[in-house]
Formats: sequence, C-alpha cells, structure tokens
Amino acid sequence: MKKIGFLSFGHWSAHPAYKAQTASDTLLQSIDLAVAAEEIGLDGAYFRVHHFAAQLASPFPLLSAIGAKTSKIEIGTGVIDMRYENPLYMVEDAGAADLISEGRLQLGVSRGSPEQVIDGWRYFGYEPAEGENDGDMGRRKALEFLEKLKGKGFAQPNPNPMFPNPPGLLRLEPYSEGLRERIWWGAASNATAVWAAENGMHLQSSTLKYDEGGKPFHVQQAEQIRLYKEAWKKAGHQREPRVSVSRSIFALVNQQDRYYFGQESDRRDKIGMIEQDKRAIFGRSYAAEPDQLIKELAQDEAIQEADTILLTIPNTLGVDYNVHVLSSILEHVAPGLGWR
Repeated sequence: MKKIGFLSFGHWSAHPAYKAQTASDTLLQSIDLAVAAEEIGLDGAYFRVHHFAAQLASPFPLLSAIGAKTSKIEIGTGVIDMRYENPLYMVEDAGAADLISEGRLQLGVSRGSPEQVIDGWRYFGYEPAEGENDGDMGRRKALEFLEKLKGKGFAQPNPNPMFPNPPGLLRLEPYSEGLRERIWWGAASNATAVWAAENGMHLQSSTLKYDEGGKPFHVQQAEQIRLYKEAWKKAGHQREPRVSVSRSIFALVNQQDRYYFGQESDRRDKIGMIEQDKRAIFGRSYAAEPDQLIKELAQDEAIQEADTILLTIPNTLGVDYNVHVLSSILEHVAPGLGWR
C-alpha cells in the first residue's frame, strides 16, 4: 500500500489552450481539484511554491480554503522555500491552516531552488548572517520554524498587556498540536536527506537531485532514501519516517491522453546544471498504456523505497482532465503495482 497524491506547480498563462489563464483560475481550480481528488479516493493534494512567477506563491490561504472544503485528504506543499520566509509568522499561518483542516497539513519545506530573479529573498527583506550563504540561511530558518512549532513559551510577556496573559513565557498562537511531526524536507542531495532525518523531518525527493555518482536517477534516489532511513534510525526518533517521491506518470487510456502524451519524448533521465556549480540529474517521465506502465514503474527502485507517490499534474489542462489523469492511475495502474 502506498499513499498517492498529486503535486501541482500551479501555472497560469493567457494561452488559448489553457484552462488556467489567470491567478484566480489557478487558485479556484486548485480547490476544486483537491475536493474532486478526495472524492475519487486520492490521499493527498500538494502544491509547489514559487515567487516572482505566474505560479502559486503564498500557500496558506489556498491550504486553508482546501482544508475547509475537504475532510480526509492530506494537504501540503512541495516545497516552501525557507529563504523567503519569516519562521515565526509562518508558525502562525501554518497553525491556523492545520486547525482549519483538523490536523491534515503535511508541509514540505526546503532551502529552495533557483528562482526567477537573482537573490529574490533580498526583496523580501532577508539577508544571510555573517559567514552564511543563502542555503545556510534557509536551513537555519527551517530549524527555527521547527523549534517554534513545539509550542514552548519563549517571549517575555508585557507587564501591562492589553489582554490578560497566562503565566510564564508566551508562545505563538494559534498552536496546533502534532504539526511539528508533519514537516517534510525537500532534499536535493544525500547530505541534506541525512540532515533532515537527524532533525526529525520526513523526506520529499522530487524528480531531480544532484548527480552524486552517475547512476540512473531512480537508483541514486533510492540510495538517498536508504541513507535517510539509516540516519533516522540512528537518531533514535520514536515515530516512523515517511518518504515521498514525485513522478510524472500518464496512463494512455483514450485518444485525448495519446494526443497530449503519446509522443512524450522525455523518457530518459537528463543531466543539467541546476546552479553554476551543481550538476543535477532529472528523472524521466512515464507515459504508456497501463500494462506497460506497470512493468516500467515496477523497476523504479526509488518508488519501491517510498511510502508516498506524488503525481505531478498538468494543472493548466483543467480540473476535469486532471481528475481523469488521476483516476486512470488509481483504476488502471495502482492495483497492478500493489499501491491499492
């Protein structure tokens, strides 16, 4: 059994073929898709976060709206770039969204990836501390976020407050118990996967990682996951870790599927430079008839190691088509792989 969710990058564009042509379209369709995904039995609705782009950005209004309109599906991000965040304000936003959804938030965070502008976090008012780079800053903010999610008092109360205070140091409100245990780290390297395990975060591994050995993507990703699990066990955490991997998977079951994805050429791993000094490997997409998909996916080592699969979706094609894409995986592929 595996949990199956979708991951939307939340694009919009005034392209005549797109169903999501504005930010409003994308936000409202994201809510509708999450509701429909819950109805068909999907386990999670996850959203990518980007800045300075025609894509979803601040996630908490969207997650709160979905939480209010659903009752079972997990709701999360993949991922929030911590370089852009105020950890304390984020604790308040996340606590509110988690309470609205009654404890269904699964937040993926990370130090971030290359963005649309140079050092975009500087426009948000943030600078690395002396001796830090931006990655260090993102990891430091993540640790502060984790610490404040514990709900321990840390702020000295005003002796003459507007409203009466409880005794002792004050914590951030609203506090949502258990949210600290539902934070995931998006790791692009083996070292940061180990770091995530040591700090008690679940692991999100996407369709790219740093190339650390020249092996096929799924093999490198499986090695990363095994290192993470070993580090988790060594750290002595008393709860079970979770691991998600993202994949672009399309079952070709009708002519529309074949039109959109039947000529899919991205069926091999690719190598590229994600940053000036970082060689990355990008995992292949899967698009085939269901029987062939089952054979190909059964050979994906990283999927075997993970407990959660996030299916990246073409959100610009609209809610109805994406419900079809997800339903096709649930009906025609998941049972053959033992995911259902």
